[in-house]
Amino acid sequence: MAVPSILAPADGRSRRGRLLLSGGARTTVHVACHDADLTEIRVVVMPGQERLEPWCRRHGVREALIGGFFHKPDGLPLGEVRTHGVARDHVPFDAPWHTIRSCVHVEGGVARIVRRDRLGPEPRGDLLQAGPLLVREGMPCVDRDVEGFSAGSRQFDSDITAGRYPRAALALTKSRRILAVACDGRADDEAGMTLAELAETLVALGARAALNLDGGGSTSLVCAGRLRNVPREDHGIVLAGGRAVSTVIAFTPR
Repeated sequence: MAVPSILAPADGRSRRGRLLLSGGARTTVHVACHDADLTEIRVVVMPGQERLEPWCRRHGVREALIGGFFHKPDGLPLGEVRTHGVARDHVPFDAPWHTIRSCVHVEGGVARIVRRDRLGPEPRGDLLQAGPLLVREGMPCVDRDVEGFSAGSRQFDSDITAGRYPRAALALTKSRRILAVACDGRADDEAGMTLAELAETLVALGARAALNLDGGGSTSLVCAGRLRNVPREDHGIVLAGGRAVSTVIAFTPR
């Protein structure tokens, strides 16, 4: 069980802290916080793939988080993506999981984190499907493979539900804050986190709803224009500047 040693930072700021995990393992967690009433969440599809920090620099975006998974080798988003209500090119999740895997949906400036079957077939606004859902109604909800990430692991490099990895998550809090969270991993002193440990940490930070995003070497969190976490390959080699990704969650002032 994760023992949080950090508090959510002030709005527009990031903070990092060390967490003590079961078995004596430790990892570093990075948290950025935004006021939901003053911040717009946008889903961005890369034209091809690009590392997050250089993309932010080129587009004048100071706050962003890795988005969803991507399909290899073509780099298309894996899972449904919509921007401005328009479905974008993507590789669907395998049936039957494509209808239920969770997503962040933003319409009229209001963000929701829900399972896909809670929305209509063609929702307006922006939508990014990832998962699994980590927190629902302020409680962790990763105790069963409801969304089929273990049963349907064929589309991924590995079973993302098993073991500790670098991970990223988007959370909405009870106090109307948006949390962008990333944890390090794949090093002797950076264990990474299980999905359950990540969910427990998000609840401790005040999350009422939270969504798991792409992780591993793709884990990337930019705050104030800087990459805050340390992305690593499977064998622990640091990926300078991170890995090229296909989708981004950008946070911009209203």
